[in-house]
Amino acid sequence: MNSGPLLINPPFMKRFRYLFLAIAFTGGFVYLTTIAKSRFFPANGVASADGPGWQEAPVVRGAGLGTDEQNNIEIYKRSRAATVNISSTVYRRGYFFEVVPSKETGSGFIFDASGLILTNNHVLAGNAKVVVTLPDQSKYDAEVLYKDPNNDLGLIRITPRNKKLPVLSLGDSDGIQVGQKVLAIGNPFGLDGTLTTGIISALGRTIRADENRELEGMMQTDAAINPGNSGGPLLDSTGNVIGINTAIYGPGGNIGIGFAMPINKAKVMISDHRAGKSYKRPRLGVEVVYVTGEWAEALDLPAEGGLLIQGVQRSSSAERAGLRGPRQFAIVGNAEIGIGGDLIMAIDGQPCDRPDAITRTVAKKRAGDTIELTIARQRKISKVKVQLGEAPDDGI
Repeated sequence: MNSGPLLINPPFMKRFRYLFLAIAFTGGFVYLTTIAKSRFFPANGVASADGPGWQEAPVVRGAGLGTDEQNNIEIYKRSRAATVNISSTVYRRGYFFEVVPSKETGSGFIFDASGLILTNNHVLAGNAKVVVTLPDQSKYDAEVLYKDPNNDLGLIRITPRNKKLPVLSLGDSDGIQVGQKVLAIGNPFGLDGTLTTGIISALGRTIRADENRELEGMMQTDAAINPGNSGGPLLDSTGNVIGINTAIYGPGGNIGIGFAMPINKAKVMISDHRAGKSYKRPRLGVEVVYVTGEWAEALDLPAEGGLLIQGVQRSSSAERAGLRGPRQFAIVGNAEIGIGGDLIMAIDGQPCDRPDAITRTVAKKRAGDTIELTIARQRKISKVKVQLGEAPDDGI
């Protein structure tokens, strides 16, 4: 018998080597995916004290809504149901004398459960048939109650059909400040129920509207307002209506400069309707420029300033009360203004410390009401009582 060393068949040795590698690989994989993972990467994502200090990638979860976002959502949910789409159709003669419908569209909002709706005058085209569409797509023929073209306001009414109408609360636009948050809801370009947000950018703006009318005391906002938003509500952060979205700057879409009519200008009209009275817009009949501080002192006026009369309209209550306009013109800074006229320092005891002081006061009055003006004339201060006249439909 051969007593030499045992010779192993090389093919068997090769198979044994492969088997050993397979076992080693499998054992390593199990170790890395179970024991090592539990040692170095605990389930809570914090490395163990005796591990290398690695940390498992954090699980990304959806962030909660911020306070401001929640506020936007809540106001939208409460307000959308009371914001309506308004279409008005006028039938006109075409080129070949055929009857052609001309249609205006805009927005409005319900503020009284009896079916009263505020909108813009320009949304109610002429003696048109007016149709109101609610967010649930129910449609109503509307009755036009009042139209105030000089403030671009319209009051219409629908008759609810066996359902309770949602309403919006009217706020107080006199306390509005530049910088405060506002929200606009409407139907821009026919996209119903659209919400945009922004701030009040300026107060007391005067803009020129349809038929060359001037709209005074407007609120400027950067909340996006586009065609179709007209007549919709401008809301404060509590959801109260403080303005009626009215106009945008320029002929196209939104560029961050929109204008809303303060809601207080509509309140007298609403009050007169509820009392069964005929609403007529009051008018003082003056054009003014706001001067104060250095400007006032440069013109030899009281430093607290006020509204310097630039013109007195003919046959107006201001003319009948003897208010005086400028006697000459001067360049102050980079502007030409009339000087020598009366300076209105206060109205009913309230100082004229804003450019829209007159429009804010007159908006709460009726034609025939009397106001008391404190004026400075030739360095003398006196009080003048003025009975407000009635503004014509085609003028200011």
